[in-house]
Amino acid sequence: MPKVVALELTDGQRLFDALRQCYNEGSTACILDPRDSAHRRSVVMASLRPTHHLTESGMTHCDGGLPSQEGDGVIVLTSGTSGPPKAAVLTWDALRASAELSSHALQRGPLMRWWAHLTPVHIGGLAVYLRSLFLDQNPVFATTTHDALEQGATHVALVRTQLHRGDYRDFQLVLLGGGPPPPDIPANVVTTWGMTETGSGVVYDGVPLPSVSLRVVDSEIHVAAPTLLRIYRDGFDPTYRDEQGVRWLPTGDEGEFSDGRLQIRGRRDYVINTGGEKVWPDDVERVLSDCRGIDDVVVFGREDPEWGQRVVAWCVSNRSAEDLAGEFRERVTEALGRWAVPKDIHIVTEIPRTPNGKIRRSELR
Repeated sequence: MPKVVALELTDGQRLFDALRQCYNEGSTACILDPRDSAHRRSVVMASLRPTHHLTESGMTHCDGGLPSQEGDGVIVLTSGTSGPPKAAVLTWDALRASAELSSHALQRGPLMRWWAHLTPVHIGGLAVYLRSLFLDQNPVFATTTHDALEQGATHVALVRTQLHRGDYRDFQLVLLGGGPPPPDIPANVVTTWGMTETGSGVVYDGVPLPSVSLRVVDSEIHVAAPTLLRIYRDGFDPTYRDEQGVRWLPTGDEGEFSDGRLQIRGRRDYVINTGGEKVWPDDVERVLSDCRGIDDVVVFGREDPEWGQRVVAWCVSNRSAEDLAGEFRERVTEALGRWAVPKDIHIVTEIPRTPNGKIRRSELR
């Protein structure tokens, strides 16, 4: 049975070469984060259960490893923002389908070359490596935007924080994921929605990729696509088959179709029920982001003896909570209703996020 190789390499080119070797020999790869603490590494290894471990020093055998099934390509940990991360097993066929569908949709000229700017530990950054692998070219490994462009990069995948802090106007295309986009985005930006279990993004600017089907069941988005995971590493299959035998994945995200485009409301786990009214954190965050002096913001609910839950906002801002309260009240009441106004405002120096830009809500709590 195919071996499972945990790749712990700091050099981008060497990591890409190791991933390509796994593909060529039919092994299964999983990418480790060299920045992990010893405790975090033990948790990750227990979830992935690799048979081999490749570091800068060479390959070693892992006791207690579990071989993979023929055709399994990569095992990727979910971000774990709302609970323990799960290890999703994606086949090489699914990864190739994702790479080919996305590459076709994102082509903007005769040349497409990706800058590997996101960590490949998560699916958004790994997808850049895989598109390059299946296009039979190296991604660009650079530390600055200028160097990436000088080396011929035309495309880059980013999360919202990176877009906010940098200048990416000279790229043919910027693929933006990892959460809801800001209100105003440059013309060369394409927004993406997807998750580890869907093999990276399957919806661009609200429109599903070819061969991707969406349906909304009790407000939850379900996906059918050739890019879906095969199974979780612990043996659990989160998908189901309909009467026609089509395989569907319930995503845990709520959404709706508006003018033919998918509108994401947010994670079902995050909806706030305050006084019988449903409040979506993403909606409130979009309103608050437009306020003067707000560099970053996150909203979620806290238990409240009177209201059931109360809306709470954490803000990175040079303004005080007292100064922001009046503007928040006015803007949120007008846009969403008075029940959605944050009852508590906390000023923080930074919003804790995962390497792919998703908010670590448990740390704020």
